[in-house]
Amino acid sequence: SVRVAMPGVMPGAVRVAVRTLCLAALLGALGAGGTELTLELPDSAQRCFHQELESGIKFTLDYQVISGGHYDVDCYVEDPNGKTIYQETKKQYDSFSHHTEVKGVYTFCFSNEFSTFSHKIVYFDFQVGDEPPILPDMNNRVTALTQLESACVTIHEMLNAVIDSQTHYRLREAQDRSRAEELNGRVSYWSVGETLILFMVSIGQVMLLKSFFTEKRPSSGGAGT
Repeated sequence: SVRVAMPGVMPGAVRVAVRTLCLAALLGALGAGGTELTLELPDSAQRCFHQELESGIKFTLDYQVISGGHYDVDCYVEDPNGKTIYQETKKQYDSFSHHTEVKGVYTFCFSNEFSTFSHKIVYFDFQVGDEPPILPDMNNRVTALTQLESACVTIHEMLNAVIDSQTHYRLREAQDRSRAEELNGRVSYWSVGETLILFMVSIGQVMLLKSFFTEKRPSSGGAGT
């Protein structure tokens, strides 16, 4: 729940207004349009996604490689006419915004075709359109916002910042965990290899020392008379 502290005793109508406006701010922060997805991208593979958009609409694509290889991926975006409007190679993360000029199906693809053995885990966030105002007729108002409305707008902006921070730290945690697991696997394999090498060297030393103290018996051939 979200609480707004105000001096004095608030009448019932004011409390209802506070709860209504702050609930609208909370729902606006949590209900922004868009798609978030984490996908597995095998080696030498490509994954594409398609979205039909109207003309004059803004969309934003944010992506980041969470695990795999050197944490890089190829990405490109095409408009309905097949024109490439964005293309980057071997990027760990990036953000791309664009205002559509034509109506139709836009395509954005992630490619791991340059890698022959590394699987990738890729996160992307695809947002379409501008965020709607949290207050009715907020964009068409000619008067200044009241103190209560300004407080709700501030809460809304802070909630958006919290959501962005949580997403950022969640991705960093996933990436760091993947690196830690990869490092732990390498250390485990190296330890097993060292153990085998020490075991073989120990056996070789024992056999070598044993050969030093083994008495050689003379040949049993008699001398002729």
